[in-house]
Amino acid sequence: MRSLMIFIAGGVLLAQSPKYGVGRAPTPAEIREWEISIAPDGKGLPEGSGTAAAAKETYANRCGKCHGANGEGRDSVALAGGQGTLKNPKPLKTVGSFWPYATTLWDYINRAMPFDKPGTLTTEQVYSLTAYVLFLNGIVAENAVIDARTLPKVEMPNRHGFVADPRPDVGTKRRR
Repeated sequence: MRSLMIFIAGGVLLAQSPKYGVGRAPTPAEIREWEISIAPDGKGLPEGSGTAAAAKETYANRCGKCHGANGEGRDSVALAGGQGTLKNPKPLKTVGSFWPYATTLWDYINRAMPFDKPGTLTTEQVYSLTAYVLFLNGIVAENAVIDARTLPKVEMPNRHGFVADPRPDVGTKRRR
C-alpha cells in the first residue's frame, strides 16, 4: 500500500513539471498588479483624490442598491451608523463603528467593489467613495479632499479599540 502511495505521489509531481508545458511564470507586470495591499499608514496608496460630494452619483448608481441610500444596508451590510454599539449584546459593526483604519476602506472598495464588477472603479472613484462612506459616518466633511496624504490621517472612532497580538511569533509592536 505504501509503495502505491509513493507511486501516485510521484506521478502527481511529474504531472506538474515544466516538461508538460502547463502554465507559465507570471510576468513582472502581472506580479505588480497583485501587489495592491494598502497599509494602515497609507503605504501603497496611488495618486489621485476625491470628495464625498463627488461620489454622490456613483454611490447612488453602483452602491446604494446593496448598501442603502444612506449606508444603512439593504441587500448587503450597513456601512454607516452603529457608533457606541460595540459593547451592546448585538453591536452594529460598520465602517464608522468598528473599522480601525480608513485606509482599509480604500483597499476594500478598490479590490472588491462593486460586488458584481470588482476592480472596475477608477482611482478617483475609489477615493471619492471612501470619502462618501466616511462622510455618511460623520468622520469627514462632504468637501474634505481624501488622497494618499490625507486618508492615513483620518482618525477612525475605533482606531484604538483593538489589542496587540500577544503571540511571540508576530512581534511585539502594536500597529497604529
